[in-house]
Amino acid sequence: MNSPKVNKQYGRDNLPDQILTALGNAGKDLDNLTRADLGTFDEFHIGGLAETRILISKIPDFQQGSKVLDMGSGLGGPARTLADEFDCEVVGIDLTQEYVKAATVLTERVGLSDKITFKQGDVLDMPFEDNSFDVVWTQFVGMNIEAKQTFYEQAYRVVRDGGYLAFHEVMAGENDGLIFPVFWADVAEVNHLRSPETVQEILADVGFEQIEWVDLTQASVEFFEKMLTARKQQTEKPPLGFNIFVGEETPLKAQNIIKNLDAGHIKVVQGIYKANK
Repeated sequence: MNSPKVNKQYGRDNLPDQILTALGNAGKDLDNLTRADLGTFDEFHIGGLAETRILISKIPDFQQGSKVLDMGSGLGGPARTLADEFDCEVVGIDLTQEYVKAATVLTERVGLSDKITFKQGDVLDMPFEDNSFDVVWTQFVGMNIEAKQTFYEQAYRVVRDGGYLAFHEVMAGENDGLIFPVFWADVAEVNHLRSPETVQEILADVGFEQIEWVDLTQASVEFFEKMLTARKQQTEKPPLGFNIFVGEETPLKAQNIIKNLDAGHIKVVQGIYKANK
């Protein structure tokens, strides 16, 4: 993975302090934060918490106490959902150090540090033993990864026989001409979308068996339309949304996502795959 370009895309200096300041300005009690206080921004992907719960529900026979690896864990929202609502042991790995720091701080603040560990590292070369996780989880990460084969090979390596890969990703649509900037790429150099068909071929080649494949493109348009409407209606306290760490371009990037979805430049899919070793 091209670390400098990805870190430039996502890295923000003193991100934990910026997030805590925003929470305080919004009237949250920093000494008694809850997952609900973080719910409007910590699940940094289309659909937010609702889609995380849906994706979990699609994993066959998902068990409390499962050991889960979150590849590209970001601010840690999905990891906290898995740990808190399903009593899972979760390890998150992310390339961006400030995200790892923020994820760790927020997890400590909501009292889930005993169930979750975050590490800074490259998902293309992970420091985990083979067959060490029941589920490998990834949401909105693959868009920045050019070496898709290696990405999914790493997922296959660390998941146990009979375990599952669960993902929620943006993929290339039928039409070229992606409109920038978007949340995962301000410029083309860090955009590495592939078509759903290509991703399916790679997953099969790696050894995964497809269990579930759902196109969420239209639902994603509706999600961003609601986000923009809610932002316009916000009048009292500073909004607690992706703007905390994305910045002033948040509305533009959300609008561009809608344009790209409508124009067929991108698709959004959820998938569940089983590792047969």
